[in-house]
Amino acid sequence: MSRIGKKPVEIVKGVEVSVSGQTVKVKGPKGAVERKIHDSMTAVVEGGAVKVVPKTAGVEDARFHGLTRTLIANMVHGVTQGFSKTLTLVGVGYKAAQSGKNITLNVGYSHPVEIKAPAGVELKIDKAVNIVVSGPEKEVVGQLAATIRGIRPPEPYHGKGIRYMDEVIVTKVGKAAGKK
Repeated sequence: MSRIGKKPVEIVKGVEVSVSGQTVKVKGPKGAVERKIHDSMTAVVEGGAVKVVPKTAGVEDARFHGLTRTLIANMVHGVTQGFSKTLTLVGVGYKAAQSGKNITLNVGYSHPVEIKAPAGVELKIDKAVNIVVSGPEKEVVGQLAATIRGIRPPEPYHGKGIRYMDEVIVTKVGKAAGKK
């Protein structure tokens, strides 16, 4: 049995959790999140906490015990505090501009690249080179940040491109010397 899965997920004040069948819905001050859990798991709301219980005690079902508990904990965290990722643009002339809920990137291509924010995700520009992606769903925030980074990933020789704020790019050494 999973040690992580055994721990109940505390429901903080101002958060509503409802379970109907295999669907868990969480509402809070930052929004509402809904997820279908694995068929081998059961979520139960008891005494201000959500407990995840496997339907059988087999090894096959134990794999999803800790995962399901963590996914529900991330849902509760997301609707209370939210998740965010910060990206930075590194390169001469690289900049981002806000246009409504969407952003426009100028990152060395012959055309600007427009990024549309999915529902529930907020995009903010800070100092024209920092992009903050935030929202209540951890997976959606992480996927959008990875998509933005994939537009112009950091290159290994000069480090130019779009990178996460805390990412360290190890640059390669170029050609050592000319002809002799």
